[in-house]
Amino acid sequence: MKVELTTHDDTVRFGRALGQLLRAGDLVLLSGPLGAGKTVLAKGIAEGLGVSGRVSSPTFVIARTHPAGERGVPLVHVDAYRLGGDLAQLDDLDLDTDLADAAVVVEWGEGVAERLSEDHLLVRLDREADDTRIAELEPHGAWTERALPG
Repeated sequence: MKVELTTHDDTVRFGRALGQLLRAGDLVLLSGPLGAGKTVLAKGIAEGLGVSGRVSSPTFVIARTHPAGERGVPLVHVDAYRLGGDLAQLDDLDLDTDLADAAVVVEWGEGVAERLSEDHLLVRLDREADDTRIAELEPHGAWTERALPG
């Protein structure tokens, strides 16, 4: 499934719709080149979950936890870029434990974080020459049975 996101606000709106569907135990992997909109999408997801705290790229801290808001589901927002594919470092983050109680969103997660759960949603973002973003959703495991926004 592909979704065209013409503006920054479209990306936030799409993320918000996705965030409204998330529950504790959900894993969402965001993939795409620099500037594709991964962090913007994560901000929308956080809005949809209603979590508290400012959402920004967790590049330097690697993982940031946002406490649960009105929906009661916290968000763990991870940037796997600096891990460079080092799976031992990913294990050190103990994200599989977080998955029991939170929704986990991993930027740069494709090829690294799939092993956290066979049930995950991969969102590949691509930026067109006119700044339009294309989000391609690839559900895995139980995600294949769920309704997706778009």
